Amino acid sequence: MSKSPYSAQLKSVIRTVRDWPEAGVNFRDITPLMQDRSAFRKLIDAFVHQYHDVQIDAVAAVDARGFIIGSPLAYELNCSFVPVRKKGKLPFKTLSETYKLEYGEATVELNADAFAPGSRVLLVDDLIATGGTMIAAANLIRRAGGEVVECVAIIDLPELGGSKLIQNAGFSVFSVCEFTESE
Repeated sequence: MSKSPYSAQLKSVIRTVRDWPEAGVNFRDITPLMQDRSAFRKLIDAFVHQYHDVQIDAVAAVDARGFIIGSPLAYELNCSFVPVRKKGKLPFKTLSETYKLEYGEATVELNADAFAPGSRVLLVDDLIATGGTMIAAANLIRRAGGEVVECVAIIDLPELGGSKLIQNAGFSVFSVCEFTESE
């Protein structure tokens, strides 16, 4: 899962905000990582290094923090960028996938014509927690005719089980950093 030579350095720049947005939650704040130009460059370089020899036709990124990584990664890999948006944010014909949250449901969408059949797609988000968003987005990519090369995130929270669920759903996972609940 985490294989980047920059993992420890990047992890040290990510801020943990305890008990936010509610008691018992450890929020992993990537804002300091984005504000540090050297760290942000190393983050993008870590992903580019991981995939520079892999045929990637498109980078699909999950709304909203996935866009921060997905856009420069698509540029560096010389491929297209496809936003996976929250419901109701895309003006064209869309495909939708609904997934369960702790209390309720959420829906993600992408344009129905986002990919040519057989396009090799890298799916990017900032963090893997329960895996619900990533699995829903990966299923959308498949339904749109794309092949998910890998599900990619800055941070994996393996104790929450999301990366295992993503793998059990048939998708490969890569993250730059892992955090335990006690960190």
